[in-house]
Amino acid sequence: MPSAACASGQKLTAIYVALPTLFSAIEVKFRALNVLVLPFANRGLASTLHRCCREISNVDSGYYAAFTGLLAGTQALELAANNLANISTTGYKAQREFYNALAARLGNSNGRQLSPLNQAINNYGVLGGAIVDLQSGTLERTGNDLDVAMEGSGFFVVQTNAGPKYTRNGNFRVGTEGQVQTAWGDPVLDDQNRPLEIPSGPVSISADGTISLQGGVVGRFQTVDFAPGTTLVPEGNSMYSAPKGSATPATDPRVRQGMLEASNMSPITGTIALIMIQRQTQLLQQALSIFHNEFNKSAAEDLPRVS
Repeated sequence: MPSAACASGQKLTAIYVALPTLFSAIEVKFRALNVLVLPFANRGLASTLHRCCREISNVDSGYYAAFTGLLAGTQALELAANNLANISTTGYKAQREFYNALAARLGNSNGRQLSPLNQAINNYGVLGGAIVDLQSGTLERTGNDLDVAMEGSGFFVVQTNAGPKYTRNGNFRVGTEGQVQTAWGDPVLDDQNRPLEIPSGPVSISADGTISLQGGVVGRFQTVDFAPGTTLVPEGNSMYSAPKGSATPATDPRVRQGMLEASNMSPITGTIALIMIQRQTQLLQQALSIFHNEFNKSAAEDLPRVS
């Protein structure tokens, strides 16, 4: 990782570590203002504190906007860090975050109508999740007979203890029992949905995944594809799970022997994303610090003057 990215990661880690303390301190201020109303018999003080709480609740949109934005930023940081960590992982597909709008309907409980400005202010951005970027990575030649890559769309099928998984990492090998396996020992499936078995010896693999040895066909890789919009869930080791029944046989598989697909995550893109998250989280952290300081100032200067 470039030095700029390392520095950014260190700064973001410091911000991430400081967040629980900052959030807790701000929440304590809110709770303190609410519980202080009850112990005092002085009706003027109690009334003033109650009004103070009400006023704070009416103008706390910036606090919540900064809070949700910073929380979304720290979650996006995890995705960015994971993408950067897998730049050299064969067959890795980057994850791209997406955001949802969370509208807080403040004031509707007492019948107060929100203005268009208030509605805009109380529309918070939260991290909705992440989707797998299925864009192909570059194909790198290795020269190994059982290194295969998918050009274009498509996945190989692997049988695991948790059921079938799908991968673009074609770094395969032959196990002791003649089964084609992943680097982690999971059997690769053939087009009959059985563990693919081949005899020992140099093999030739055609574009449709057919494996030949000394001129005779000995097996064929099972290759599948998914309809656009299908949710693929990363399972680690460049393998993915998909909803049951969503995988369909690939109609035009293009298997390349002696090659592996590199990660589709660009180091430059990943570093820029990390720096952007750093800038955003720093600004939001400063906003929360301002709220924190203002609450302290109100408690220290305004409340003692109440008679």
